[in-house]
Amino acid sequence: MSSFNLSVDANHQNGNAKNAADSSSLTVEDIDDFDFSKLLEKPRPLNIDRLRSLDERSLTELAGSPQLRNADISAPRVHDHAADYVISPSVGGRRSGFNTPRSLPGFESHPMVGEAWDALRRSMVYFRGQPVGTIAAVDNSEEKLNYDQVFVRDFVPSALAFLMNGEPDIVKNFILKTLRLQSWEKKIDRFQLGEGVMPASFKVFHDPVRNHETLIADFGESAIGRVAPVDSGFWWIILLRAYTKSTGDSSLADMPECQKGIRLILSLCLSEGFDTFPTLLCADGCSMIDRRMGVYGYPIEIQALFFMALRCALLLLKHDGEGKEMVEQIVKRLHALSYHMRSYFWLDSKQLNDIYRYKTEEYSHTAVNKFNVIPDSLPEWVFDFMPPHGGFFIGNVSPARMDFRWFALGNCIAILSSLATPEQSTAIMDLIESRWEELVGEMPLKVCYPAIESHEWRIVTGCDPKNTRWSYHNGGSWPVLLWLLTAACIKTGRPQIARRAIEVAEARLHKDHWPEYYDGKVGRYVGKQSRKNQTWSIAGYLVAKMMLEDPSHVGMVSLEEDKQMKPVMRRSNSWTC
Repeated sequence: MSSFNLSVDANHQNGNAKNAADSSSLTVEDIDDFDFSKLLEKPRPLNIDRLRSLDERSLTELAGSPQLRNADISAPRVHDHAADYVISPSVGGRRSGFNTPRSLPGFESHPMVGEAWDALRRSMVYFRGQPVGTIAAVDNSEEKLNYDQVFVRDFVPSALAFLMNGEPDIVKNFILKTLRLQSWEKKIDRFQLGEGVMPASFKVFHDPVRNHETLIADFGESAIGRVAPVDSGFWWIILLRAYTKSTGDSSLADMPECQKGIRLILSLCLSEGFDTFPTLLCADGCSMIDRRMGVYGYPIEIQALFFMALRCALLLLKHDGEGKEMVEQIVKRLHALSYHMRSYFWLDSKQLNDIYRYKTEEYSHTAVNKFNVIPDSLPEWVFDFMPPHGGFFIGNVSPARMDFRWFALGNCIAILSSLATPEQSTAIMDLIESRWEELVGEMPLKVCYPAIESHEWRIVTGCDPKNTRWSYHNGGSWPVLLWLLTAACIKTGRPQIARRAIEVAEARLHKDHWPEYYDGKVGRYVGKQSRKNQTWSIAGYLVAKMMLEDPSHVGMVSLEEDKQMKPVMRRSNSWTC
């Protein structure tokens, strides 16, 4: 672990807080010295009209209806973007969780829910008396390694669970603490990282001699492969928007330091250079798939998160001064990115047949095969895997290389962020239903499909023993993805898919002590190195359950389609335009 130390002079711990009357005037420099009892007061109601889109109204009003439980929700409808920043509070302000259980009419809570809340609360981490996150796993049977740390990406489902349960304090603390960590100098082997990089994780260090607590962050210098996380900053922006959407408290996002934090994260990604694509160039291991797995280049997970973070930033940034300039850059990038992803990353049976008939060595702007993909490089499995009416965003597109693998997180985020058009979102859901055994099987959900095997596995993963076929990131099944699948199902009006997946998970998750991942072609076996009591497996289940119970919660992590970003061409012509 790095010696990176964020100690703050304890002599000032009680001084500045007495003069802080309003959390909106708080500066980052004051955070560690601030009286959190003032900061964490319930947010004052916003003096705005509670406008709701037709889609938001339908989800909230249908939440308790038998139609939602037994049939599809109406297809998503486009609405005015001003409504994206308006809050959709839980029905009646009620909370759904272990301490305050409640059920909508006809909704029966599973006995696992109470156990899950118990386990989630055991994972909570405190800093100077205040909750600041949840550790990755409470598994005392194995060497801890870095599972005793608070990971940015891992905390997201925990944060959503607390927000849905009416407990925003821990989320606010987490956002402020990670923001504080962002501003510190970061060096790996004497090489300095960009100013806006968010940590992969942090831990609380207690000095028993001084009786003093400090935060120690990891920006990749202690990670396997020494790779800095690209996705942490995106998740931070998405979580900030979810907090604002859930609580109605815009003062946190309006803080000058939060505004600067957003700009710093996106400045790293929006800078102009040699790349001719609007997608974001990334190394292996920079995301949830944090080991060598052949996702170098332009992985779908990062592109979808990038797209969603850009859209969330548009809702959070003030349109004045530096914020206005950043907004202009975001709008330009979003138009280019949406066109590129919807055109070149999308694959259905029509597109597959077009690629199969590609000519190579084409030159000039009239080329159909723009990336010079060799048809002989098409894997045999993809022809059988592709259903007649389904489709998905493939793993990667770069010169002379297309990664045709299915990646769950990227496709679910594409739906939630509206990177996928309504037609594409429907096709992704059709694919999941058509290929249920391959993608869901006995434990939702395959992180990627199919697994890499034999000689290819040796080359692509570097013989990584944790990523053997159908294990870990190489075709393993990850329960945390249940919440993303559920949110995507509700948004596309297919809640019955989520309900079926949750029932599959409930048959085993608690009995198996909440593993991190499962192994095997259908996810039948607890992963060979899987940690028990994995926090995001627990939180992912809770979030999925609460979303089905009250679909308005999906508004925290869902953005409606922006018609202005829709490609002008028809989907069937996207490869020839």
